[in-house]
Amino acid sequence: MLSLSSVQLDAWIAFYCYPLARVLGLIATAPVFNNKATPIRVRLLLGITITVALAPALPPMPAIAPGSGVGLAIMVQQTLIGIAMGFVMRLIFSAIDIAGDLIGLQMGLGFATFYDPQSAGQTAVVAEFFGLLATLMFLALNGHLVMLAILAQSFTQLPVSEILLMPGWHSLVRWAAALFSVGLLLAMPLIAALLITNIALGVLTRAAPQLNLFAVGFPVTLTVGFIMLLLSLPYLAPSFERVFSQGLEAMTSVLPALAPK
Repeated sequence: MLSLSSVQLDAWIAFYCYPLARVLGLIATAPVFNNKATPIRVRLLLGITITVALAPALPPMPAIAPGSGVGLAIMVQQTLIGIAMGFVMRLIFSAIDIAGDLIGLQMGLGFATFYDPQSAGQTAVVAEFFGLLATLMFLALNGHLVMLAILAQSFTQLPVSEILLMPGWHSLVRWAAALFSVGLLLAMPLIAALLITNIALGVLTRAAPQLNLFAVGFPVTLTVGFIMLLLSLPYLAPSFERVFSQGLEAMTSVLPALAPK
């Protein structure tokens, strides 16, 4: 008859529970995985599947019962590490959404909204277009697989331990501060073209006061915006790829910052 002691049972549970906490933290915040349209049960099943696949190749887990006070603190710590890693990539996609919002505002489409399945809310149509384009490109580049590879590597760089001190959260704040600048740089070519268009319309209205700016200006800016958006599509792929690379590198660089000193 097979019998298990409480120590063996705690070690077996810890073997899966501690990695599962970090995996679920990543799935809760990382783009593609945290899609609101995906049921929570499906995301939970995905996290369990990833954990079962990764657990045999991970370093040994600490011999601490997950149900103890220290064990629960370790699980909270691992969840925060996963959330931090996924939050970095979430910032990259938020920067792309900001670029779409800025472009739509300059085109006069700030009032046009569309349902976003990623956030389960209403977003501007240009931002939604940029978000869907970025998601498809991210999947085409196997970015979701690279994120999982970085997650697996994180258990070696930042192993599960009973040391609960995690400094370096200010590195995430620095990335959040760079969010607006990244989005602005992505939208800069179209913003510049629309700014020139608005200046030209202003000069034209000054030269011909009888011209109705509200009747002419909106179709012109809308047309110029769509034309510039069409012309810039071939150049968005390299820009998105470079931004994704920076985000994946930030996921790796955030681990040493979270390590205990």
